[in-house]
Amino acid sequence: MDAKELRSKSNQELRDELTALHKEQFNLRMQRAIGQAARPNQFSIVRRNIARVQTVISEKRIANSAKVGE
Repeated sequence: MDAKELRSKSNQELRDELTALHKEQFNLRMQRAIGQAARPNQFSIVRRNIARVQTVISEKRIANSAKVGE
């Protein structure tokens, strides 16, 4: 997932993406807890993608508040 792709999405699409990533992170945690984790590196990938989405959401919020203040 690239930050450029995320910036082109709407706020609702970003929230949906964030929800999906949180669900994936939960599922990976459950797999690890029962010993079925197939791809251990997937944890860090999902965590970084969550951070990217949250960053873009924050950027959009700041940009919108700056437009309102003008």
